[in-house]
Amino acid sequence: MSSQEPIGLLVAAIRRRIKQAVGALVEDQSLSPQQFWMLVAVAETEGLALGELARRCRMDSPTASRVIYTLTYRRLVRANVDPQDRRCTRLALTPNGKSLATRLLPIAEKVRGAVDKALTPAERAAVVSGLQKVLSNLEGLEDRERSSAAGARRKPQEQWRAS
Repeated sequence: MSSQEPIGLLVAAIRRRIKQAVGALVEDQSLSPQQFWMLVAVAETEGLALGELARRCRMDSPTASRVIYTLTYRRLVRANVDPQDRRCTRLALTPNGKSLATRLLPIAEKVRGAVDKALTPAERAAVVSGLQKVLSNLEGLEDRERSSAAGARRKPQEQWRAS
């Protein structure tokens, strides 16, 4: 393929392939790829609050909440009240979740390894750095567009007040 291939197209193709691979590897567990990655994240970082987990997984809070709700309903994850801050809950695996996680963590490592096994450490660092810049630029674009749209909606009101 050409080096001029759009980065967004490559990122989308990689995302689809990872999702397909995970789906095939965990279909016998009746987990969606999102549920798989959230369960893996809870196993790897037990004790995080939902918002912290959502940021770690680069997922919006409503989606993370729905996924965790499903995992809680399936009795794989539980929310424990934080003893230092009773307003906050911390996520943890249930015994069933821990049992499942022992089978899922090697799958997560296999998928992660397949993603970057052909890269040298320097190439991997460059890819991560480049993708972080792309993500930051897109988040900035989204913020600027929202701000611009909000400004455009306010202008007629401001003009009316000025008359």
